[in-house]
Amino acid sequence: MKILIICNNAFVKGNGLSVAIQNQTIRLRKAGQEVRIASVANPDPDGMQADYPLKHFIFPIFEPLIAANGFCYASLEKDVLTEAISWADVVHLEEAMPLQVMAVKIARRLGKPCVASYHLFAENIMANLGMGVRNPLNRIVTRVWKKMVYDKCSHIHCPSPAVKEYLQKAGFGAQLHVFSNGLEAVSSDTVPAQPQTNPYLVLCTGRLSNEKSQTTLLDAMRHSRHASEIQLVFAGKGPKQDKYARLAGRLVKDGVLKYAPTFGFYTREQLAATARKAYLYIHCAWVEVEGLSCLEAIREGTVPVIAEGPCVAASQFALDDRSRFPVRDSRALAAKIDWWIEHPEERLRMGPAYAASVSKYSAADSNEAMIAMYRAALGK
Repeated sequence: MKILIICNNAFVKGNGLSVAIQNQTIRLRKAGQEVRIASVANPDPDGMQADYPLKHFIFPIFEPLIAANGFCYASLEKDVLTEAISWADVVHLEEAMPLQVMAVKIARRLGKPCVASYHLFAENIMANLGMGVRNPLNRIVTRVWKKMVYDKCSHIHCPSPAVKEYLQKAGFGAQLHVFSNGLEAVSSDTVPAQPQTNPYLVLCTGRLSNEKSQTTLLDAMRHSRHASEIQLVFAGKGPKQDKYARLAGRLVKDGVLKYAPTFGFYTREQLAATARKAYLYIHCAWVEVEGLSCLEAIREGTVPVIAEGPCVAASQFALDDRSRFPVRDSRALAAKIDWWIEHPEERLRMGPAYAASVSKYSAADSNEAMIAMYRAALGK
């Protein structure tokens, strides 16, 4: 099959969507499929490149905010998209932005079937504009995406059951396929026998932004009996980094924390090594379509404590309620952290269990499901 992937930017470092697209492309090619990408060009000459490079569209006024969140928009180059879509057997739309609106019109004119992945809730966008989960614009944005892009696709990839439920409630009519974006398995010998306990290393990954809600973890330290024994590590960057660093500094100044929290971008290898040492992994996001960063930590044998809410898919990774807390409830999070610190024997027992649990989200299974979806779109 000739598969065309269309994304505004498939090459942003540290962006979950970009990582998913690159992994998807590599797996499909290894499976013998022809795959090309239409996207903003990759500035890294040594990295994967777009087969159909698009110019970067500088969004007036909002460009600094967009860039801070690890995103950029592609210019609407009709000639480039027409050439790309003419080559393809099936077109895979990774977003529902103006680029995909143009692409789906061209595809329909050329008689090329379209499928899509639902990688973003409308709440993701609204959160970065400072709006809450119950904002009425969420429903409007979802309806626009549905009408302009998703209603034109015969099949939609849902990275989690939470996404499928969300789309069903919104009246999406395409056939919905639920499967993970996929994660490489971990060998059992990488699971630590003893995590770091002096101090207790507590890891939190993800873009430092509103919807990731890292403030919940910082606030939880004021309610934790063991705050002075905890070293917080925030692996990520984003528009809220300066604000969060100030909040962390205040916790140290007030005597709540003995060890100053650290902030920074980690390579995949550095993140895996840190996760193997961590006593707990905390996932605070209140809107998340899957949360592969959570799975990546669990893969290393780190016990998670994950926020649970109507737009959070990552809570599916928790094996029991000891690893769940209500979104943005810092007191509940503190209670869970304290429980795990006070029950080290359970922490040691559950580490390997969590590492083993990632097999349900294997990259190989996801690749097979993706290929099956393409074949269904082609009537094969």
